[in-house]
Amino acid sequence: MPGSSNVAQEVRQFIISNFLYGQERSFADDDSFMAEGIVDSTGVLQLVEFLEETYGITVGDEELIPENLDSLKNVSAYLAWKLSTGAAVDMLQESTAGGNA
Repeated sequence: MPGSSNVAQEVRQFIISNFLYGQERSFADDDSFMAEGIVDSTGVLQLVEFLEETYGITVGDEELIPENLDSLKNVSAYLAWKLSTGAAVDMLQESTAGGNA
C-alpha cells in the first residue's frame, strides 16, 4: 500500500497538472478544492477517475462527498481507508475461496 505522503504528492501533482495548468499557485493540504476554485464538480469526476485508475479502487456513489474528496488531506485519508478496506476484503475473499475449493 502506498504511503500517505506518496499519495498526497501524486494527488497534488494530478491537481496541479490537470486543474491549475502549471499556474504559480499553491494550496495547503486542508484547502477545500471547491471553495478555493481549484476543482469544480466536473473536476471531481476527473479526480475520481484518476484515483480509480491509479490505485485500483472503486469509488461508490455514496462516497462522492466532500469529507472524502474536497481537499488533499481528505483524499489521502479516504485513500488510506479505501486501500486498507480493499486489502481486508481481498484477504477475506481469498480465505473463503480457499475454503470452498
